Amino acid sequence: MCGRYFQARSSGDIARYFGTTNATPNLLPSFNKAPTQEGLAVRRHPETGARHLDVLRWGLVPRWAKDATGAARMMNARGETVAEKPAFRDAFHKRRCLVPMDGFYEWRAEGKGKQPFACSLRSGEPMACAGLWEGWKQPDGEWLRTYTIVTCAAAGRQALLHDRMPVILPPAAWDAWLAGDDEPALLALLRPAEDALLAFWPVASRVGRVAENDAGLIARDPLAVAPAGLDDPPPPLPG
Repeated sequence: MCGRYFQARSSGDIARYFGTTNATPNLLPSFNKAPTQEGLAVRRHPETGARHLDVLRWGLVPRWAKDATGAARMMNARGETVAEKPAFRDAFHKRRCLVPMDGFYEWRAEGKGKQPFACSLRSGEPMACAGLWEGWKQPDGEWLRTYTIVTCAAAGRQALLHDRMPVILPPAAWDAWLAGDDEPALLALLRPAEDALLAFWPVASRVGRVAENDAGLIARDPLAVAPAGLDDPPPPLPG
Protein backbone atom coordinates (compact mmCIF):
# COMPACT_ATOMS: atom_id res chain seq x y z
CA MET A 1 0.00 0.00 0.00
CA CYS A 2 1.20 3.47 -0.82
CA GLY A 3 -1.63 5.98 -0.44
CA ARG A 4 0.27 9.12 0.59
CA TYR A 5 3.81 10.26 -0.03
CA PHE A 6 5.94 13.38 0.09
CA GLN A 7 8.15 15.11 -2.46
CA ALA A 8 10.16 17.59 -0.41
CA ARG A 9 12.69 18.44 -3.11
CA SER A 10 12.19 20.86 -5.96
CA SER A 11 11.61 19.59 -9.49
CA GLY A 12 15.03 20.93 -10.39
CA ASP A 13 16.76 18.93 -7.68
CA ILE A 14 14.91 15.79 -8.77
CA ALA A 15 15.81 16.36 -12.41
CA ARG A 16 19.49 16.65 -11.52
CA TYR A 17 19.43 13.56 -9.28
CA PHE A 18 17.83 11.38 -11.96
CA GLY A 19 19.79 12.86 -14.86
CA THR A 20 16.77 13.86 -16.93
CA THR A 21 17.35 15.81 -20.12
CA ASN A 22 14.10 17.57 -21.02
CA ALA A 23 12.95 20.97 -19.78
CA THR A 24 12.30 20.63 -16.06
CA PRO A 25 8.60 20.92 -15.16
CA ASN A 26 7.65 23.37 -12.44
CA LEU A 27 5.81 21.21 -9.92
CA LEU A 28 6.07 22.52 -6.38
CA PRO A 29 7.10 20.23 -3.53
CA SER A 30 4.28 18.50 -1.67
CA PHE A 31 4.42 17.04 1.82
CA ASN A 32 1.11 15.21 1.50
CA LYS A 33 0.59 13.93 -2.02
CA ALA A 34 -2.66 12.00 -2.51
CA PRO A 35 -4.25 10.05 -5.39
CA THR A 36 -5.70 12.14 -8.27
CA GLN A 37 -3.11 14.86 -7.61
CA GLU A 38 -0.27 15.63 -10.02
CA GLY A 39 3.12 14.08 -9.38
CA LEU A 40 6.49 13.66 -11.08
CA ALA A 41 7.49 10.61 -13.10
CA VAL A 42 10.76 9.72 -14.81
CA ARG A 43 10.09 8.15 -18.22
CA ARG A 44 12.31 6.91 -21.02
CA HIS A 45 12.08 8.68 -24.37
CA PRO A 46 11.14 5.94 -26.88
CA GLU A 47 13.50 7.23 -29.60
CA THR A 48 16.55 8.59 -27.79
CA GLY A 49 16.42 6.48 -24.65
CA ALA A 50 17.04 9.60 -22.56
CA ARG A 51 15.32 10.05 -19.24
CA HIS A 52 12.58 12.68 -19.11
CA LEU A 53 10.93 14.17 -16.02
CA ASP A 54 7.22 14.78 -16.56
CA VAL A 55 4.10 15.74 -14.63
CA LEU A 56 1.41 13.04 -14.63
CA ARG A 57 -1.67 12.44 -12.48
CA TRP A 58 -1.55 9.81 -9.73
CA GLY A 59 -4.09 7.03 -10.26
CA LEU A 60 -3.79 5.04 -13.47
CA VAL A 61 -6.59 5.22 -16.03
CA PRO A 62 -6.31 2.29 -18.48
CA ARG A 63 -6.34 3.18 -22.16
CA TRP A 64 -9.61 1.25 -22.60
CA ALA A 65 -11.46 2.85 -19.67
CA LYS A 66 -14.83 4.47 -20.42
CA ASP A 67 -14.13 7.29 -17.97
CA ALA A 68 -11.58 8.35 -15.36
CA THR A 69 -13.73 7.91 -12.26
CA GLY A 70 -11.84 4.85 -10.99
CA ALA A 71 -8.41 6.46 -11.05
CA ALA A 72 -8.02 6.75 -7.27
CA ARG A 73 -8.51 2.99 -6.89
CA MET A 74 -5.63 2.46 -9.34
CA MET A 75 -3.08 4.32 -7.21
CA ASN A 76 -1.18 1.05 -6.67
CA ALA A 77 -0.49 -2.07 -8.74
CA ARG A 78 0.40 -5.35 -7.06
CA GLY A 79 3.73 -6.61 -8.35
CA GLU A 80 2.59 -10.23 -8.17
CA THR A 81 -0.14 -9.69 -10.80
CA VAL A 82 1.06 -6.64 -12.69
CA ALA A 83 2.00 -8.64 -15.80
CA GLU A 84 -1.42 -10.28 -15.98
CA LYS A 85 -4.08 -7.89 -14.66
CA PRO A 86 -5.87 -6.19 -17.61
CA ALA A 87 -5.65 -2.73 -16.03
CA PHE A 88 -1.84 -2.88 -15.81
CA ARG A 89 -0.36 -5.52 -18.11
CA ASP A 90 -0.05 -3.34 -21.21
CA ALA A 91 1.63 -0.57 -19.24
CA PHE A 92 3.90 -3.11 -17.54
CA HIS A 93 5.17 -4.33 -20.89
CA LYS A 94 5.42 -0.93 -22.61
CA ARG A 95 5.16 2.05 -20.24
CA ARG A 96 7.17 1.75 -17.05
CA CYS A 97 8.43 4.74 -15.09
CA LEU A 98 10.16 5.77 -11.87
CA VAL A 99 8.16 7.72 -9.31
CA PRO A 100 10.48 10.03 -7.34
CA MET A 101 9.62 10.68 -3.73
CA ASP A 102 11.42 11.60 -0.54
CA GLY A 103 9.33 9.19 1.48
CA PHE A 104 5.87 7.82 2.12
CA TYR A 105 3.39 7.55 4.97
CA GLU A 106 1.76 4.50 6.51
CA TRP A 107 -0.70 4.10 9.37
CA ARG A 108 -0.31 1.56 12.19
CA ALA A 109 -3.37 0.38 14.09
CA GLU A 110 -3.01 1.16 17.81
CA GLY A 111 -6.03 0.27 19.92
CA LYS A 112 -9.04 2.07 18.48
CA GLY A 113 -6.91 4.55 16.55
CA LYS A 114 -4.08 4.67 14.05
CA GLN A 115 -0.64 6.25 14.35
CA PRO A 116 0.87 7.59 11.12
CA PHE A 117 4.53 6.94 10.36
CA ALA A 118 6.88 8.35 7.75
CA CYS A 119 9.41 6.22 5.91
CA SER A 120 12.39 7.39 3.88
CA LEU A 121 15.88 6.27 2.98
CA ARG A 122 18.33 6.62 5.86
CA SER A 123 20.69 8.42 3.51
CA GLY A 124 18.13 11.17 2.88
CA GLU A 125 18.39 10.55 -0.86
CA PRO A 126 15.24 10.44 -3.02
CA MET A 127 13.46 7.14 -3.46
CA ALA A 128 12.87 5.83 -6.99
CA CYS A 129 9.70 3.75 -6.79
CA ALA A 130 8.68 1.41 -9.58
CA GLY A 131 5.75 2.84 -11.51
CA LEU A 132 3.64 2.39 -14.62
CA TRP A 133 2.09 5.09 -16.73
CA GLU A 134 -0.70 5.23 -19.24
CA GLY A 135 -2.33 7.66 -21.66
CA TRP A 136 -6.13 7.97 -21.84
CA LYS A 137 -7.91 10.03 -24.47
CA GLN A 138 -10.49 12.29 -22.85
CA PRO A 139 -13.86 13.09 -24.44
CA ASP A 140 -12.51 16.51 -25.50
CA GLY A 141 -9.70 14.81 -27.43
CA GLU A 142 -6.95 15.78 -24.97
CA TRP A 143 -4.72 13.09 -23.48
CA LEU A 144 -4.71 12.43 -19.74
CA ARG A 145 -1.45 10.80 -18.62
CA THR A 146 -1.57 8.96 -15.32
CA TYR A 147 0.64 6.69 -13.21
CA THR A 148 0.47 4.03 -10.53
CA ILE A 149 3.02 2.88 -7.95
CA VAL A 150 3.95 -0.81 -7.93
CA THR A 151 3.87 -2.53 -4.52
CA CYS A 152 5.23 -5.78 -3.13
CA ALA A 153 4.82 -7.78 0.06
CA ALA A 154 6.27 -5.90 3.02
CA ALA A 155 9.36 -7.16 4.80
CA GLY A 156 11.35 -6.13 7.85
CA ARG A 157 9.98 -3.28 9.93
CA GLN A 158 7.59 -2.17 7.20
CA ALA A 159 5.61 -5.33 7.98
CA LEU A 160 4.90 -3.85 11.42
CA LEU A 161 2.95 -1.10 9.68
CA HIS A 162 1.30 -2.77 6.69
CA ASP A 163 1.56 -5.97 4.67
CA ARG A 164 2.42 -4.05 1.47
CA MET A 165 5.07 -1.49 0.55
CA PRO A 166 6.14 0.39 -2.58
CA VAL A 167 8.92 -1.16 -4.64
CA ILE A 168 11.99 1.05 -4.17
CA LEU A 169 14.50 0.52 -6.96
CA PRO A 170 18.24 1.07 -6.42
CA PRO A 171 20.06 3.19 -9.03
CA ALA A 172 21.59 0.06 -10.58
CA ALA A 173 18.09 -1.12 -11.53
CA TRP A 174 16.71 2.11 -13.01
CA ASP A 175 17.71 1.50 -16.62
CA ALA A 176 16.55 -2.11 -16.52
CA TRP A 177 13.13 -1.04 -15.23
CA LEU A 178 12.75 1.75 -17.77
CA ALA A 179 14.05 -0.09 -20.83
CA GLY A 180 14.19 -3.83 -20.14
CA ASP A 181 12.08 -6.34 -22.08
CA ASP A 182 12.80 -9.57 -20.19
CA GLU A 183 9.62 -10.20 -18.19
CA PRO A 184 11.14 -12.56 -15.60
CA ALA A 185 14.00 -10.12 -15.01
CA LEU A 186 11.57 -7.23 -14.60
CA LEU A 187 9.40 -9.17 -12.17
CA ALA A 188 12.49 -10.09 -10.17
CA LEU A 189 13.03 -6.39 -9.45
CA LEU A 190 9.69 -6.18 -7.64
CA ARG A 191 10.93 -7.05 -4.17
CA PRO A 192 11.16 -5.17 -0.86
CA ALA A 193 14.05 -2.83 -0.19
CA GLU A 194 16.68 -3.88 2.33
CA ASP A 195 15.38 -3.03 5.77
CA ALA A 196 18.67 -1.47 6.84
CA LEU A 197 18.30 1.20 4.14
CA LEU A 198 15.03 2.55 5.56
CA ALA A 199 14.18 4.90 8.42
CA PHE A 200 10.77 4.98 10.15
CA TRP A 201 9.42 7.54 12.62
CA PRO A 202 5.99 8.64 13.94
CA VAL A 203 4.42 11.84 12.63
CA ALA A 204 1.42 13.93 13.66
CA SER A 205 -2.09 12.69 12.88
CA ARG A 206 -2.94 15.79 10.85
CA VAL A 207 -1.19 14.17 7.89
CA GLY A 208 -4.43 12.24 7.48
CA ARG A 209 -6.12 15.42 6.22
CA VAL A 210 -5.30 16.03 2.56
CA ALA A 211 -5.65 19.78 3.03
CA GLU A 212 -2.64 19.76 5.38
CA ASN A 213 0.53 20.29 3.36
CA ASP A 214 3.62 21.76 4.99
CA ALA A 215 7.12 20.69 5.97
CA GLY A 216 6.02 20.11 9.56
CA LEU A 217 4.21 16.96 8.46
CA ILE A 218 7.48 15.03 8.12
CA ALA A 219 8.78 16.05 11.56
CA ARG A 220 8.77 13.47 14.33
CA ASP A 221 5.69 13.80 16.52
CA PRO A 222 7.14 14.51 20.00
CA LEU A 223 3.99 13.18 21.67
CA ALA A 224 3.97 9.82 19.89
CA VAL A 225 5.19 6.63 21.55
CA ALA A 226 6.56 4.33 18.84
CA PRO A 227 7.40 0.65 19.21
CA ALA A 228 10.97 -0.55 18.96
CA GLY A 229 12.24 -0.44 15.40
CA LEU A 230 9.86 2.29 14.28
CA ASP A 231 11.48 5.31 15.90
CA ASP A 232 14.58 6.14 13.89
CA PRO A 233 16.02 9.65 13.77
CA PRO A 234 14.52 11.34 10.70
CA PRO A 235 17.23 11.63 8.02
CA PRO A 236 18.28 14.99 6.59
CA LEU A 237 15.44 15.96 4.23
CA PRO A 238 14.57 19.19 2.43
CA GLY A 239 12.04 21.38 4.18
